[in-house]
Amino acid sequence: MTGSHHREAKIKAVIRVATGNFLEMYDFMVFGYYAGAIGRIFFPKGSHFASLMLALATYGVGFLMRPLGALVLGAYLDRKGRRAGLMLTLGLMSVGTVSIACVPGYERIGLLAPLLVVLGRLVQGFSAGVELGGVSVYLSEIATPGHKGFYVSWQSASQQCAVVFAALIGVALSAKLSQQQMLSFGWRIPLLIGCGIIPFLFMIRRSLAETEDFLSMPCHPGAREILDSIAANWRLVLLGVMLVTMTTVSFYMITAYTPTFGTTVLLLSDRQTLVVTLCVGLSNLFWLPVMGAFSDRAGRIPLLITFTALALLTAYPMLLWLVSSPSFGRLLTVELWLSFLYASYNGAMVVFLTELMPREVRASGFSLAYSTATALGGFTPMICTWLIEKTGNHAIPGAWLSLAAATGLTAALIARRRCSHSILNIAEPAIVESIE
Repeated sequence: MTGSHHREAKIKAVIRVATGNFLEMYDFMVFGYYAGAIGRIFFPKGSHFASLMLALATYGVGFLMRPLGALVLGAYLDRKGRRAGLMLTLGLMSVGTVSIACVPGYERIGLLAPLLVVLGRLVQGFSAGVELGGVSVYLSEIATPGHKGFYVSWQSASQQCAVVFAALIGVALSAKLSQQQMLSFGWRIPLLIGCGIIPFLFMIRRSLAETEDFLSMPCHPGAREILDSIAANWRLVLLGVMLVTMTTVSFYMITAYTPTFGTTVLLLSDRQTLVVTLCVGLSNLFWLPVMGAFSDRAGRIPLLITFTALALLTAYPMLLWLVSSPSFGRLLTVELWLSFLYASYNGAMVVFLTELMPREVRASGFSLAYSTATALGGFTPMICTWLIEKTGNHAIPGAWLSLAAATGLTAALIARRRCSHSILNIAEPAIVESIE
């Protein structure tokens, strides 16, 4: 195979594996964008705050299923292969998407409506528990030498495509439909669009090839061996959870929570907050591969320390500045700064996490660490809404992000202290041995 054909094959593999990741994040973003409407349709209560909190709790409950999905489906990927596991997760995500899009409201079927929505979110959460890990591991295993950070960054970049796509649909709908129409039926349109692209995603991912790294393994461990290995490497998993916390909290704050925060707290229009979210997605899409490639040259740890420290120092002051005089321009400025911090950190963090995990349990170990942290970070919209209600401080989400940054900074410093200088970039076995 010539060099140009080899590059073309790699590009096609990246696109194929990232498609399902797009669907996962698209569904999660749509639910977060329209949490207010979903709350009124499925969780009618005496106050808007109560309905919104129930909707955001339902949004978050899917994240609680992720650790279980990481263990069950992660073991499947490590035992049966990356391709088989990624096809399975795409199927499960599709079931959850269709169920939420098509369930009638509370007024028509009563308690069955919220129960079915919660069930759909649980199925989505279960599949998402390993989707992201499976994609990250696949990309790390097909990456060319010296470009692993750049390759793996496209896992997160595909999510930003979903953020941009969902925001574009939201902007278009807000221009065409009234607020009452959005509450009545408009919020279902993005979900139905997601249902429409499912067959296309299956067609693309079906042609995915298994990674040579997986095929070259002399044997593939059984479920019991995988669980035993994860238990033996619990320090790595815990370190991974701490690293990912910064990513999940910052990501869901600047994407899923932005429309709710902008309209209910800053009192901006739906269109303004969705335009900001669109710009955040574009910013993330630009910075993630750039900083992933930069981590291949500068090293993972320096980027992890630098950007968690910056987030810790600036998150709360930036939010204070925003809420002191809310405007579209200030919201855009703050969100783009937080987007730069998130993408720069995540571009190094995700690939570093794949390098931490032993090869034989790479998918399950990565997925368990990531999904456990996401089970906390995914509740960010709900936590921020609750904190604002209880404290009356509209800038308090910045303190929540600072806490996540402190957790990530602590993990990065631990990793730097325990890993020798020569293996900070790659050398996975040496990293594992030094932390054990």
